[in-house]
Amino acid sequence: MATADTRHETGDGPSLLALVWVVLRKQLILLVRYPLNTATQFLTLAILFGIIFFGGQAVAGPTITDSLGGIIVGLFVWTLAIVAFSQLSWNVTREAQWGTLERLFLSPNGFGTVMVTKTAVNILLSFLWAFVLLLVMMVMSGEWLAVDPLTVVPLGLLTVASITGIGFFFAGLALLYKRIDNVFQLVQWAFVALIAAPAGTYPVLKLLPISHGSYLLRRAMDDGVRLWEFAPRELGLLIATSAGYLLVGYYCLYRAQRRARRNGLLDQY
Repeated sequence: MATADTRHETGDGPSLLALVWVVLRKQLILLVRYPLNTATQFLTLAILFGIIFFGGQAVAGPTITDSLGGIIVGLFVWTLAIVAFSQLSWNVTREAQWGTLERLFLSPNGFGTVMVTKTAVNILLSFLWAFVLLLVMMVMSGEWLAVDPLTVVPLGLLTVASITGIGFFFAGLALLYKRIDNVFQLVQWAFVALIAAPAGTYPVLKLLPISHGSYLLRRAMDDGVRLWEFAPRELGLLIATSAGYLLVGYYCLYRAQRRARRNGLLDQY
């Protein structure tokens, strides 16, 4: 009989709740155990906003106020994106470095369930990071946006879903090719272009990951538009694109892990 702190049983299978708790506890331990690294990650984003805000005031003067709301929302979405993406993609590389990657495949829950659980925990943490940073940015700038949880949270989840699909894809690449750290960094900066894409002017850009969600979040937080005030076709398109990127990304991860197991790549780094 397994002990209660290592494995909980519900019926005939392993407990999903126990898996969620283990993954969440591990992430929190890593954040607390390396406080300097955690603080540096957050301060980097806060300092970046400070440079944009105060530097913009020095160069452009009061005119930066016209775009300040968009800048704050953009950095909010970028924080959501990079935390959700990096935690998922880098996790596979770190597990391989630590020599614990094979253990994920030995989990009674299955590798796919473990990765989905890690993703859910990463999304939760990304929202915590993003909302704390959002508060800091509004305090620094004095620009207070409309933050309606009933609007921002659903739109944020759908926006992150497309990024999660990309994270699944690159996690699969990490299983196969191991060292793709530089590619991760390039993708993170590519998110800036996707967030800043004028999706409202060129509707075709709404098909790109994160672009449409970023556009709707700007309207919600900067203009005060509520979730139920958006046109159904706008929300339908966001749901469709987010689900599409998520499913395709997960399928790529599934194929990559099958190939990695078949070629004996899991125990190599």
